Amino acid sequence: MQAAFGLMCKAPRPGVSKTRLAAVVGAARAAQLARAFLLDSADILRFLAPRYAATLTAFHTPADAEQEIAALLPGWALTPQPGGDLGARMGAAFDALFQPGIGCALLTGTDAPTLPPALLELLPAAVAAGADAALIPALDGGYCAIAMARPLPALLDGMPWSAPGLLDATRARAAAEGLRLDVLQPWHDVDGAEDLDLLRLSLAAAQPPGCSPLPPYRANHSRVALEAA
Repeated sequence: MQAAFGLMCKAPRPGVSKTRLAAVVGAARAAQLARAFLLDSADILRFLAPRYAATLTAFHTPADAEQEIAALLPGWALTPQPGGDLGARMGAAFDALFQPGIGCALLTGTDAPTLPPALLELLPAAVAAGADAALIPALDGGYCAIAMARPLPALLDGMPWSAPGLLDATRARAAAEGLRLDVLQPWHDVDGAEDLDLLRLSLAAAQPPGCSPLPPYRANHSRVALEAA
């Protein structure tokens, strides 16, 4: 099954990226970490892509960040995110990913740089086994990554984005629409400074509490950024 992989990303600029984290560590430090998270998240998809003959597309914001993102992700297709809430932007990304011949589109962000590749790989496997969609929950009640067998705007429209009830709302919408949604084991993401301890645990190859026991991604960019003064 041929797949298409997409990365929802924001230019790692001070004052633009990781604003919750910046409130504690400062805008410049947060941008440094955001750059590392972006690079590691892209590396995970790049690592898995050959197994599915997958295309790689970065959906970036702001729109004027194309050259900046191109320098970070050479060889990737680049598409600016449209306006609207996260659901609208993800919907546009899925529409772009589902070119002829694509049997599964997978979309992830840059907030989970140690996401286990073996866990992410279960998403297209679930779609190949008949799921309409599959996702990896985040510990905060959202999700780290989602794959679909076809565009499913019902799973994205009118959702409580950036709220603890996102996963439950997605489950409920899938049930109401008669869709098979496979929910895998959870992983952690990094939104605020309080999440950096979990990141350090997974970088040490330890299992963060409540997370999948699969081996975390090595995330060398994040490791170096965290160790930087």
